[in-house]
This record gives sequence, structure tokens and C-alpha cells, in this order.
Amino acid sequence: MKQKEPFVFTPGVVGYPIAFVLAIWIVFWMEIRFGFDFTRFGVYPQTLKGLRGIIFSPFIHSNIKHLFNNTIPLFVLTLSLFYFYRNLSWKILVYGLLISGLLTWLIGRPAYHIGGSGIIYLLAGFLFFKGIFSKHYRLVALSLIVVFLYGGLLWYVTPVDPKISWEGHLSGLVTGFIFSLIYRKNIATPPKYEWEKETYKEEDDPFMKHFDKDGNFIENPDGEETEYIYHYKSANTEMEEE
Repeated sequence: MKQKEPFVFTPGVVGYPIAFVLAIWIVFWMEIRFGFDFTRFGVYPQTLKGLRGIIFSPFIHSNIKHLFNNTIPLFVLTLSLFYFYRNLSWKILVYGLLISGLLTWLIGRPAYHIGGSGIIYLLAGFLFFKGIFSKHYRLVALSLIVVFLYGGLLWYVTPVDPKISWEGHLSGLVTGFIFSLIYRKNIATPPKYEWEKETYKEEDDPFMKHFDKDGNFIENPDGEETEYIYHYKSANTEMEEE
């Protein structure tokens, strides 16, 4: 017997990221189709009304370029989250969205902060640092992949462009790092067979009785002789029966 495999591909692994990205695209389509402008539902720092943006801002984007730049990494990172950390995935997404949005509300400039980039930085930060802390070879490999694909995002946690909400990026990255510290002991363990466990005793394993101390196979370890009964049937008999 072996332990349950920690990394399992289930319908939700793909389904939830697709649903998340699809919801963002539907919101953008509604703006274009019906002439809505949802920008006012973004995070507006240090105002009571601006708090609603903590929930709504990740679904609002200013233009098609902004939408493409966010939804592709959002899909990749949420897919990675649900596959490698399915037991933590909803906690990271929901609490991460709330905390990073609140931090943006606290430190942001007086303007509407919109877009899913804060969630991108949240997920990238969590996946990177959690993989490093875990020391699990698959999760460390995931950390390296995240750095390779999105390492350039680090530049945008500083005010390099007045049109970009670096406050949202920084809030997401800090939140992801904090979650990686909180859940650093929640490490996926590779499956173990019975002989790999500390409680395993070789003398209690019936299979090992078939081998001597030199590793030679013993057909009858209990010393009992096996009686074989062979049945023969002539070809002529088969022909007569047909």
C-alpha cells in the first residue's frame, strides 16, 4: 500500500482557472457591448467607497492589451496553484485577494486601481517562495519555472510607470510571501510504499520470505513440496469431439 499521490490532475485543476479567466473576459465584453465603464468599481485608496474595489478590481481592465497581459499569466499561475497546492488553493486565492486588496487600499495613490495583476503577483510570490521553502524537487522546479517566466515582473513593484499600479503589485507580492511563510510546513509528501515506512519489518513481509540472505529466490520457503497435476489431451480426441 502507498500513500495518496499529492499531485493529482482533476477536472477542477483546469476548470477553476478557466472559470476565473472567463469571468474576467465576460466583464470586459459587457463593458464593450453595452458601453459600461466599471473603472469606478476599482480600489480607490483610503475612501469608504473604494473598499468595494477589493472584490471587484481583479475583474476590471482598461483595454484589450491590459486584459491579455493579465489573463494569460493568471491562467498559468492559477492552474499551477490548483495542481500543486489543491488543499491550499482556495485559501490563497480568497484570503490573498482580500489582504492584497486591503494593502493596496492602504498604501495606494488617490486613483482607481484596477486589474488582476495584484493576483498575479500574489500567486507568483506564493509559488516561488513556497517551492523554495518546501525543498520538494517538483515544487522547487515550479519555483524556477515561475522565475523564468515571470521574473521580469519584479521591476513593476517599484514606481517605474505612473500608469501602472505598483502598489497593487507590491501588495500582491508581499501577501504571497506572507502566505508562503504561514504555510511553509504544509509540504506535499511523496508517496511511500510499505517498505519505506519506519514501521516496516522485513520479517513480517510474506513476500520477503521467498528470498534467502544472499538474495536467491526460494519457491517454497516453508519447505512444503508443491504437487503439480498435468492433464493431457490427445489431438485425436479433440477431432472426434468436433
